[in-house]
Amino acid sequence: MKIVPAQRCVYSFSASMVPVEEVYPGEQVVFETLDALGGNYDKIDFSKVNPAAGPVFVNGAKPGDTLKVRIKRIELPRRGVIVTGKGFGVLGDEVEGFHTKELEIEKWAVLFDGMRIPIHPMVGVIGVAPQEGEYPTGTAHRHGGNMDTKEITENVTVHLPVFQEGALLALGDVHATMGDGEVCVSACEVPAKVVVEIDVSKEEIKWPVIETNDAYYIIVSLPDIEEALKEVTREAVWFIQRRKTVPFTDAYMLASLSVDVGISQLVNPAKTVKARIPKYIFTGV
Repeated sequence: MKIVPAQRCVYSFSASMVPVEEVYPGEQVVFETLDALGGNYDKIDFSKVNPAAGPVFVNGAKPGDTLKVRIKRIELPRRGVIVTGKGFGVLGDEVEGFHTKELEIEKWAVLFDGMRIPIHPMVGVIGVAPQEGEYPTGTAHRHGGNMDTKEITENVTVHLPVFQEGALLALGDVHATMGDGEVCVSACEVPAKVVVEIDVSKEEIKWPVIETNDAYYIIVSLPDIEEALKEVTREAVWFIQRRKTVPFTDAYMLASLSVDVGISQLVNPAKTVKARIPKYIFTGV
């Protein structure tokens, strides 16, 4: 099994990234990741946030393909950290100073001032080289990136559109737990080991898709939240229309009956939204 050490990381996604490892479809890879702040909690260097281990070159992945990343396991440490401060998050204008809390992590919970918050390991940053340009690892778009979507957890498959030869997969910014929105700008930030299995599909997608046992989640990240919500709704309707081969209006109505549109995060340069499409509408179960 290939191992990508935490120190072999990038701070932006681009076509010029140099791969640190090479794999074939069907292989498993261990990504050893730093936390989102790189271990620097007193003075944040915003040019060095959200380090993503990698990238990994996937043999056979070509532009127009879909990279399938099955998250097998997320191994957490015993402690994490959450930060906020003036200008941070949704209510940053109501905060003075800079605040840090270290959080103990048990097997089933994260401890916060004596309260036990259910543990939910998830990957905040996962992406590939974009079609053009360069995206900091703190920003998400069609290539993935800092989607901060709590459904990116163990035993799910993340589908990413491939724009460059070899895809160039990198990931990081693991959280022990996070609420939708990540409203104060951080979650329980931790270093971690993430074990994934990589495959390639010839199916073409426009935005990242998360597949769980019972649903598909389409993920859209844009600077304007209203535009993101409109785009993710459109993509959900098209997804249903293509898979069920029904007219647009039927797919639109079916989406209104069964699709849940929600928020992943509100605090990054591009806001991330999600549309949950239950699999039962395709299976009839």
